[in-house]
Amino acid sequence: MIRPAEAWRLIHINWVLLRHGLDEVILATRLFKPLRFLIYFSPWHWLRREELPAYPVRIRLALEDLGPIFVKFGQILSTRRDLLPPDIAEELARLQDRVPPFCSAESRAIVERSLGRPLSEVFSRFETDPMASASIAQVHAATLKTGQEVVVKVLRPNIKPIIHRDLALLYIIARLAQRYWSEGRRLHPVAVVRDYERTILDELDLQREAANASQLRRNWEGSDMLYVPDVHWEYSSRTVMVMERIYGTPVGNVAELKRQGISMRQLGEQGVEIFFTQVFRDNFFHADMHPGNIFVEPGGRYIAVDFGIVGSLSEQDKRYLAENLLAFFHRDYHRVAELHVESEWVPRETRVDEFESAIRSVCEPIFNRPLAEISFGHFLLNLFQTARRFDMEVQPQLVLLQKTLLYIEGLGRQLYPELDLWSTAKPFLERWMQDQVGPQAFLRKTKANFPYLAEYAADMPLLIHKVLRDSANGEFELNIKSKQLTTLRDDLKRQHRNIIGAISGASMLLAGALLITLGPSILLPASLVTVGGSMLGATGALILFQSWLRA
Repeated sequence: MIRPAEAWRLIHINWVLLRHGLDEVILATRLFKPLRFLIYFSPWHWLRREELPAYPVRIRLALEDLGPIFVKFGQILSTRRDLLPPDIAEELARLQDRVPPFCSAESRAIVERSLGRPLSEVFSRFETDPMASASIAQVHAATLKTGQEVVVKVLRPNIKPIIHRDLALLYIIARLAQRYWSEGRRLHPVAVVRDYERTILDELDLQREAANASQLRRNWEGSDMLYVPDVHWEYSSRTVMVMERIYGTPVGNVAELKRQGISMRQLGEQGVEIFFTQVFRDNFFHADMHPGNIFVEPGGRYIAVDFGIVGSLSEQDKRYLAENLLAFFHRDYHRVAELHVESEWVPRETRVDEFESAIRSVCEPIFNRPLAEISFGHFLLNLFQTARRFDMEVQPQLVLLQKTLLYIEGLGRQLYPELDLWSTAKPFLERWMQDQVGPQAFLRKTKANFPYLAEYAADMPLLIHKVLRDSANGEFELNIKSKQLTTLRDDLKRQHRNIIGAISGASMLLAGALLITLGPSILLPASLVTVGGSMLGATGALILFQSWLRA
């Protein structure tokens, strides 16, 4: 049920859509299509004097007017290029968090509540005017009593209720779209909102972000390619994060980087190497590496900030992803199709030859161009779109990976347009695969598992003896668990309950009718017969109706 505040917010959303000429979004749905003619009677249709911008631009402007939560949603939606037309995805990628800062006195109060003491006891200087202000938090410059310069990230006050309110509205809109919009079933709007909910709720916990930063810092300790600022845990909490202040040139300022004599080719190639190292060596990658979150030191080393979104892959996903990419490098489309089935990214009953043919039709035109002109990110996008036709379920970890790869590739090409991401990535993947399956990998895994092997080795002879004895005595039992068999068993149980319910309901309905009909002949009071028969019949009808619903 929609509450009054949500109803008012929905009215406001519709007003913003109408103001930006997006009434066709509403009237294109199956629910309102029969009323499309009403657009010609509406005043906003005839009173628009200026020429409206292109459709994707109007969507971006509407999201900016709806506020920071919708801006953030649009930013994340822009990464789902497997769902959106290219022109809309490109326009949504231009969304910026131009959010006014909140009151400095309130910011100070939040920090003091988090610290449990006055600011003056921790900081010798705390700048009231924020350095930056975004949809979730804002950042202040400060200096600790020790003299170290830091930045203080403060969560916006009362942001959680606002986010939960707008999330509830997004779910309502998504469910309506999925039900009444012709493209709703294909684009899975409810699943998209669910992914967004998980992402934005994670960003509301600054302690989680601080933990992400600490993990990345440990992974790259002493590296000459990437620097991660240090977190001051003693001053950080869920609402406040205090981190070392860094100085560098924004990576998007190419002219300044060139003036400093930094090699653009080196920057581009190192960005690719950092990404693949994070994914395959560390299994922990910064998943929000857009240009606003990356700086460069005068010596050419990258600096990363803003660690609210990180990603990781399972060992199986990493292995299959690496094998997929290497198979693509060698145009072995049959192996690619097999890997998708083996990893269960597509259903096991998928015909490998049909899937192989579909992949070949997408990839061959790409490989006919020079490698330097091929987009690695868009290549993965085409692969996922092809797999979706074969009922590939959305893999959130792969979507996050693809989004990050698009960021990295775009950044690398901005710095060094001749960047050949394929030739940079291929040697790395080949080395990683050799490291996973070679003799060194065997020794490493044996060493890691040795404590467990040593612990259970003494029990092995007894267990083997028990298995052989039970087998010889005919007491050996083999239990097989199957997901399909479990589902089938549950379906049969449900159908059995429905049949019993239907029989019981029909019997009670019939008994009630007979009681009302034959009541006078069995010398019972008429009122008692009528009430009893009606209650019995109504109960039977209710049970019958519930059985029908469950079926």
